[in-house]
Amino acid sequence: PLSIPMQAMAFIGSFTALFAATIALAQRDVKKVLAYSTISQLGFMVAALGIGAYVAAAFHLMTHAIFKALLFMGSGSVIHAVEHGEEHAHHLGHHFPANFDAQDMFNMGGLWGRIPWTAWTFLIGGLSLSGFPFVTAGFWSKDEILADAFAHERWIVFGVLAISAVLTAFYTMRAIGLTFFGAPRTAASDHASQPDWRMN
Repeated sequence: PLSIPMQAMAFIGSFTALFAATIALAQRDVKKVLAYSTISQLGFMVAALGIGAYVAAAFHLMTHAIFKALLFMGSGSVIHAVEHGEEHAHHLGHHFPANFDAQDMFNMGGLWGRIPWTAWTFLIGGLSLSGFPFVTAGFWSKDEILADAFAHERWIVFGVLAISAVLTAFYTMRAIGLTFFGAPRTAASDHASQPDWRMN
């Protein structure tokens, strides 16, 4: 049986993974989705430590660091593109409210065709965060934690983390859908363009 400190760590980690995932579900700001997702994934790691799955925790720490860095860079590119689109649309005579938020996913939509490089890289990072089976690092690292909880019959930890994993996939695909698919919901997203990072 686990010691009381280890049980507490497993409980806190599992609760954090689930609670932060539910907060991410309610966010409109693309960066806040990723921020609360990070807290949720840290919960996975702490829960893994609590059940003694040290290697799985370290593995998920490393994979998460890489694909979440990709997602944060992608979100920066998205925000930059929408801000550029807002400026361009403003010059064309479109008016925006004073509190227009270029980070609000409900001000986006239709960006796949406008910023395809960002869209593809964001999708790759999102699939890894979601744990898309077999071909993403996020699947293997998250699976190691769940497999260890299952093998050692830590049923509560396994159940809570499994629900958290499903929510992770949902809010990640929600963010991708709101940002890149459908019709542009504002003139800013309709006029967004891929930043040109080349030096002149």
